[in-house]
Amino acid sequence: MLRATSLLIVGGVFLALPARSQTTIPQATAAARAKQREQQVNQTRPDRYDLSRYPVNDANERYWRNLLWSTAITEPQLASVDAAIAQILSLTTHRNLSSAQGRTLEMAMQVGTQLYLSNPAQYEGVKQQFLQTLERSSDAEWVAMAVSALVQGGADSETRSQWRDLIQQRFPQWRNHPALFTTLQTIESLDRPRVTPPLKDLLTWTIAPGQLQMYVICRPDRGVLCQTILKDRQGEFVRQNGQLWSVPLLTRSLHGLSSVFTRGQTPQGIYRLEGSVPQPDTEFFRAYGTFSLVKLFTPFEPGVKAFLPNRPGQISGLSAYQSLLPPAWRNDFSMQQSYWAGKAGRGLFRVHGSGEAPTFFTNNSRYPDSAGWNPTIGCLSALELYDQTGRLQQADMPKILSALTAAGGQNFSGYLIVVELPDQSNTSISIQEIESMIRK
Repeated sequence: MLRATSLLIVGGVFLALPARSQTTIPQATAAARAKQREQQVNQTRPDRYDLSRYPVNDANERYWRNLLWSTAITEPQLASVDAAIAQILSLTTHRNLSSAQGRTLEMAMQVGTQLYLSNPAQYEGVKQQFLQTLERSSDAEWVAMAVSALVQGGADSETRSQWRDLIQQRFPQWRNHPALFTTLQTIESLDRPRVTPPLKDLLTWTIAPGQLQMYVICRPDRGVLCQTILKDRQGEFVRQNGQLWSVPLLTRSLHGLSSVFTRGQTPQGIYRLEGSVPQPDTEFFRAYGTFSLVKLFTPFEPGVKAFLPNRPGQISGLSAYQSLLPPAWRNDFSMQQSYWAGKAGRGLFRVHGSGEAPTFFTNNSRYPDSAGWNPTIGCLSALELYDQTGRLQQADMPKILSALTAAGGQNFSGYLIVVELPDQSNTSISIQEIESMIRK
C-alpha cells in the first residue's frame, strides 16, 4: 500500500494525503520490460534503414514513424542510421511534399536533432543536411529547426551571427514566423547573457484573484530536476509537515529540441491549469503511467475554457499575456516561451507520470542527476517507479493531484508557471533557497 504519512496545510486546514491501493501492472514486470526493450533494439537493425527498400512515401509513413520512434528510444550509433536520416532530411529542400511525407520529415528532423546532439562526430551527415537546409530550404520551420540544432551542437559567435544574417536575408518576414522569430532571438541572447528578474516578484505576484498558482522552478539544463511549489486560492503557499509543499518534475525533451518546436522541451512561461483527465486505459500506461493527468493550456490553445478568468476562450495577444506577469518580468523574453509556443501551434501539455522503466530510454544514462525520471516530448514528468513484479513502489502524481484538489476543489483551476533560474552549481534549487527568496 501507498500510505498517508504526511499532512498538507491548505488555508490553515490540515489534510492527510490519501492512501492508495496497489495492484500489479503486467506491462511493468521485468519480463515485459525486457521484451519491450528488445523489440525496440531489434527494430533498429541496419537493414531497416534501407531507403531503396522503404522509400519515404505515403504508403510507408507508419513504417518510418515507428522506426524513428525506436531510433529515439535506443539512439543507435551507426553510420547506416546517419546516412538514412540525412537522406530523409534532404527532403527539406524539396517542394510539393505530400502531407504524409511532411510528417515523416518532421519526425526525422526531431530525431535527427536528438542524434546529432548525442554525438555530433557520429552524425556528421545529419549536420551537413542541417547546413543544406539552412542555406537552401524555402520552409521557415525546417530552417528554424536546423539552425537551432546547429547552434545547440556548438558554434562560435561569428558563425552564429552569419547564420542569423543569412536567415534574415532569406526570410525578410522572419518576425512574423514564431519559430524563426524565437530561434533568432535565442541566438542573439547567447551573446547577451540574460539578467534574471527577482524570483520573489514572480512568487509573490497574483495572476488573478482566487486562482491556484503552481510554480515549476528549473535550471537552464533541463537534465536537472525542477522543483514544484503551490499557492492556494487565497494566495498562501501550501505546506507539508511545516515546509513548503514540493515535488520534483522533469521538463526535458527526449529529442533535445527548443521549446517552440513540437516535441521540444517544456516552454517557460504561464499556462492555464484546468483540472485533470483520467489516464484512459492500459494502452497508454507506458506513456502516462497509472494516474490522472493534469491539463495545461498555452495562451492560443483551442479547448481552454478561459485562459483569463471570466473571459471565455483564448488570450487576445502579447500585451494581454504580459499583463499576467509582474512588472519586472514583462519584458523577459524567456517568460514568453509558452506564448510563442502556443502561437506556433504547440499544445496538449500535461503533468503526468510514466509507465516506462527509467532504463528504457538510452539517453537517460547521460542525466544521472535525474535518474528515475523519464523524459517526455513536451510535458512535465513526475516520478513513477515499479518493482520487477509490476507493483508500484513510488509515485508523485497522487501527491500532486491531492494537493491541487485540496487547494482548489475537485474541478481545480488556476495557473502553472515554468521558470528557469540560472545557477553555477547546476543542481536543483532547494526548498530552503526558495523559502529564503519568499521571505526577503
